[in-house]
Amino acid sequence: MLRILILLLVLLVVATKTWQDRYLSTRWHDPLYVAIYPIAADDSPVTRTYLAALDVERFKPIDRFFAREAERYHLDTNEPFRTRLRAELQDLPPQRAPDAGLLATALWSLRLRYWAWRVSGHAHDPEDIRMFVLYHDPTLTPTVPHSLGLVKGLIGVVYAFAAPEMNGENNVVIAHELLHTVGATDKYNFGDDAPRFPEGYGDPAQKPLFPQLTAELMAGRRVLAPHKWQQAASLDEVVVGPVTALEIRWPQHAH
Repeated sequence: MLRILILLLVLLVVATKTWQDRYLSTRWHDPLYVAIYPIAADDSPVTRTYLAALDVERFKPIDRFFAREAERYHLDTNEPFRTRLRAELQDLPPQRAPDAGLLATALWSLRLRYWAWRVSGHAHDPEDIRMFVLYHDPTLTPTVPHSLGLVKGLIGVVYAFAAPEMNGENNVVIAHELLHTVGATDKYNFGDDAPRFPEGYGDPAQKPLFPQLTAELMAGRRVLAPHKWQQAASLDEVVVGPVTALEIRWPQHAH
């Protein structure tokens, strides 16, 4: 009985903290500080060279993108997110098993949050959201696992490529997972990654409908024709759609 009581208390604390994080992170009066922790996912010299050259400017397109979209939605703040590059981490986050069930996923989520606190929970300046970006040599790993963003704990784990020509795509993925942490949901079909109509289209009212000039961030892909789409190459061709805006509590009068 005592063990059950302790477990219930832990779950209550976690649930309360999750609710508090959700409420405070979607008021949009002040910038949310996003700490970006780079991690080498392999021992490749390509990855090492790429990480050595990382600087704060690499992630500024994310800040500018959200500032642009905040202006479209008449947000109280003109800077929803402010990224900060942290020192490279040597530890890898715990991995979720591909066949993990509900209980295993819940336990993994707790382990991930504990790991995140252990490796990054001692910063002296604000960290509202923590994004752990694992960089891969694209020659060794041409396809990476699906990235993820958790509302619980305001944590993102991004699988990215250590290639300068893919910086734009990396930023799209980081921004996508960043919005997951504040409550946005995916806008594509899980079977084939096709953007869902209308919420997954950059402009579902565009005439002619194809090719779409923009991609919706939570779909991540620009629809070129029926049954044909491509990954957004940079945040310059991405927008935050009205359904996503509603999910993250942005005003519903974009222009």
